[in-house]
Amino acid sequence: MSVNRAAATRVDVPRGLAGVVVTDTEIGDVRGVEGFYHYRQYSAVELAQTRGFEDVWHLLVHGGLPDAEQSAAFAARTAELRRLPDGVRAALPAIAAAGGDSGPLAGMRTALSLLGAAQGFRPVYDIDAARRREDTVVAAAAVPTLLTALHRLRSGLAPVEPRADLSYAANYLYMLTGVEPDPRKARAVEQYLISTIDHGFNASTFTARVIASTGADVAACLVGAVGALSGPLHGGAPSRALDTLDAIGTPERIDPWIRERVLAGERIMGFGHAVYRTEDPRSRMLREIALEFGGPRVDFAVEVERRVEAILAELKPGRELHTNVEFYAGVVMELCGLPRSMFTPTFAAGRVVGWSANILEQAEDSKIIRPVARYVGPGAPVKVPDAA
Repeated sequence: MSVNRAAATRVDVPRGLAGVVVTDTEIGDVRGVEGFYHYRQYSAVELAQTRGFEDVWHLLVHGGLPDAEQSAAFAARTAELRRLPDGVRAALPAIAAAGGDSGPLAGMRTALSLLGAAQGFRPVYDIDAARRREDTVVAAAAVPTLLTALHRLRSGLAPVEPRADLSYAANYLYMLTGVEPDPRKARAVEQYLISTIDHGFNASTFTARVIASTGADVAACLVGAVGALSGPLHGGAPSRALDTLDAIGTPERIDPWIRERVLAGERIMGFGHAVYRTEDPRSRMLREIALEFGGPRVDFAVEVERRVEAILAELKPGRELHTNVEFYAGVVMELCGLPRSMFTPTFAAGRVVGWSANILEQAEDSKIIRPVARYVGPGAPVKVPDAA
């Protein structure tokens, strides 16, 4: 009797690969029970509190934090790469016009493909580590320019050319609004971007690595990651968390609104996380940033958070549910003047660096990622019926 060797070695895993270790990584880790995550050997939150975006970018793609000279050189190099090739710039109005209601993130998928072609990106399988790293830096440096240009074009405004004298975050806000940002707001956005650079094997990061395992070029890997991020279960929650605050509206409506949703078993956007079993450290940091700004919106958000946790303790004892990064991310981005349509694109402007680091790491492994599925359809083979 013949033996299906592939079937004999199959391993059943949980839905969604939950808890399954698929590879080793030196990029970072999420320790959900502790409420802690890190980039390489450093606390991600501490990095966000003490370093600039470019330094953490250097850490992720070069493997170490830069000294002062390296920091200045890397910041200058990435600033040079913000300007788009002429062919890409010329195509952006058509990409923005064709996007309909899909937003800048959808347009960026097309624009990234075009950028990769214009820059001559080659399959990571065919190039050395230094060229791979350069390709990721070229692509990541262009992402804020692409996103802000597409947003402005969709709004009937001309794109704003990047400025090399501004930091990554400040330049992003400048290209978005056309006005040099308040340093306090630029720093708040920078801290948000740093805090979301990488976060374990989330759906978009894993997608980027799967594509990299085929040996495809950097642009192809990033386009796949952006596609995964565009799904509302992954990157779409910051604006939805603000929608929750808007739906509640006033302080006296907080309790009845929350009770109704909890009793109905509905999800409250901005609360809960697939990995953390305690408070999301990103949410804790962003709450502190929001409190530094202060104001009625922040006070209302803090009260909603407090009441959600209290009502859950009452109605669902033993079930902990804390704010995730999206809840206060939405509040902070709103305070800094970003429109809601740019919340998820802004997330992508930070996460592109984490994707890049994962693409580089995966490219060092020549083994293609190729799992199997269990067939549960009709028994086979069945004779093909004669054509009518």
